[in-house]
This record gives sequence, C-alpha cells and structure tokens, in this order.
Amino acid sequence: MQMTHNTIFITGGTSGIGRGLAEAFHKLGNQVVIGGRRKALLQEVAAANPGMGWVELDIADPTSIDAAAKQLKAQYPKLNVLINNAGIMPFDDPAGAVDEAALLASVHTNLLGPIRMTAALVDHLKAQPRATIVNNTSVLAYLPLASNAVYSALKAALHSYTLSQRFALRDTAVRVQEIAPPWVNTDLVKKGDDPRAMPLDDFIVQTMQGLAGDAEEILVDSVKPLRDNPGANEHALVNGFNAAMVANPIPVH
Repeated sequence: MQMTHNTIFITGGTSGIGRGLAEAFHKLGNQVVIGGRRKALLQEVAAANPGMGWVELDIADPTSIDAAAKQLKAQYPKLNVLINNAGIMPFDDPAGAVDEAALLASVHTNLLGPIRMTAALVDHLKAQPRATIVNNTSVLAYLPLASNAVYSALKAALHSYTLSQRFALRDTAVRVQEIAPPWVNTDLVKKGDDPRAMPLDDFIVQTMQGLAGDAEEILVDSVKPLRDNPGANEHALVNGFNAAMVANPIPVH
C-alpha cells in the first residue's frame, strides 16, 4: 500500500499493535483516526499525537459500528484505509464447559466486528481513487493454541474471509492485506518480559516495512516458517507447540 497521503481508520487504536500502527502512520504525515470504546483513552492518545482523530466504537455492537461509519464518512470523506485491528483474547477450555458470555464476546469482537466494519465502509472505500483494507489475524490462524481455542479458530476464520474478500474486490480500487502477528509484547494477554514475545517496536517496524510493498500477507520473520507448514504435517507441529506451551504456559497474573 501507499504509506503516505492516506486517511486511515484503525479499530482498537488505543493500545498495543493498534496504537503502534496508528502512531507510525501518523509520523508519516497521514490523517489517522483511531476507534475504541473508552473515550478518555481515545482522547489521551489523540492528545499525545496532535492532529490524530478519534471515533467512539464498540466493535462488538452493530449499532455502534453503523454510527461510527456514518461519522467517519461525514467527517473524513477522503477515508481510504481501514485497519481492522480490535480484538480480545480470552482463555477457554475446549475440553470443558463453555463460558457463553466470553464465547459470544469473542465471536462478535474478533470475527463479526471486522466483517461488519468493512461492510459498513466498503462502498465508500470503493469510491476512492485507491484504498486498502488491512485485517489483523494471527499466527494462531495457522498454529492454534489450545488454551485459546476459540480465539485461534476465529482468527483462522478471519484469514479465510480475507482470502474471499481479496478475490471479491479484485476488480476494484481496494486492495486487501493481512497482518498475522506472532506473540507480541502487548496487553492483549499480559504485557511483561517473556522472552518468547516479540517487542512491540520491532513488530511495528517490520510490519510497516511489509505494508509498504504489495504483499498480500504481512509476516514478520518468525511467522514465515509456520505459515509455510500446511498439510498433513500440521498435526505434529500443533501438538508439539501446545505441549511446549503447557510445559511453560503464558503468565496471566
């Protein structure tokens, strides 16, 4: 994608990867607008980055999505980039009982939210001279983590949807790119000093470099071997990965 002269809306833009991307694009001179549920935090991030805009958005609520889309189109008519970044990562147990509230929150946030947000803006994006949709999935779309089975499955679903979306938009001015992060040191689960987590700054640098090209999937170096391991061998990889995580689990307290 072109990295300058854009008007960019980033969902979940107040922390972690979303904020990192927002500030990186802001530094390049783009008009960046962040979306999120917490007004005070939106204002705090915008104040730290003069000129950055913000829109209140609950990505799990279709009514909120529609309202945000209407505001964006009215206030930022040159909007040409949508980054679907907002997400939650609750733990679950696929061998146990289902927490219905957590399940529905995850589905509405991680899968239905990006689909609805894009649908609310796609006609506007198609009317721009050039436009880009960026969907933030995860390495767990290819390598599911059993302790976050629902999250992993939803990211795999979003990856599949992205493939279809890219094809469906092939004859328009809208390009579709996908970010598939590894474990990044953010507060999505728990921010800390675990050496297995990629530093956020490093992730943002590599991802911005990838977005600057024409690649359909933006993968940092550590993700590439996992992305290239489809087929029957995936069972051993998944089992080995999860056994290692059980032996040394993600700290949550």
